[in-house]
Amino acid sequence: MESGPAIFAGVVFALFGGALLVWTGTRVRRGEPVALGVNQVASAALAGAAGVLALGLAAYCLTRL
Repeated sequence: MESGPAIFAGVVFALFGGALLVWTGTRVRRGEPVALGVNQVASAALAGAAGVLALGLAAYCLTRL
């Protein structure tokens, strides 16, 4: 992978994953729903898994330089 696109993709994945985890954690801590009309535990688990997956993709992209 060329280094320019790998750095860009890694930074985008890292920002998205980090922001999603912070947002999900804040919503859960306040007792607010993560997604409307969905079980709170299931939506928090799915959003958390998506955030961790995005951070994993960021790590993969940034280690392929």
